[in-house]
Amino acid sequence: MIIQFCGLSGSGKSTIAGRVKELLKEEGHKVEIIDGDEYRKVLCPDLGFSKQDRNQNIRRLAFVASKLSAYDIVAIICAINPYDEIRQEVKAIYPHVITIYINCNLETLVERDTKGLYKKALLPDGHPDKITNLTGVNDPFEPPNEPDLVLNTADESINESVAKLANYIMQFLK
Repeated sequence: MIIQFCGLSGSGKSTIAGRVKELLKEEGHKVEIIDGDEYRKVLCPDLGFSKQDRNQNIRRLAFVASKLSAYDIVAIICAINPYDEIRQEVKAIYPHVITIYINCNLETLVERDTKGLYKKALLPDGHPDKITNLTGVNDPFEPPNEPDLVLNTADESINESVAKLANYIMQFLK
């Protein structure tokens, strides 16, 4: 099984993935998180943040996930994954792919700003520290057309989101 997350920076993807991994492991399942930030440093350092590069990044992560999934490891692709086209491509190529939309409104993300990215993206044009390619602010994010599950982390607690996702996944692992 491959679980592809999509959601903006700070929406809770990594937190949810880590907690769901622990719950599934307690039930005897093998789980691996393919963290977009971590893999970008090692597997994808040649890629930038253009649409083509972002899509290629997801292709590489999905390939790794497919290899793990072939050995009955639940692979969670924990990445922003901003384009519906590539999410659909992954679903078409690999078996047992589930798309989870980690939805959180921009106002809440700006309040959280766990990595300080929103503050930099919202700086005035011409500011030397301004980020010009933050997904959802000044770079596109396409909400999925048909996600398998939506977790709204602005309206529900992390524990609620984790429980919803773990329960959803468990129905396929029985």
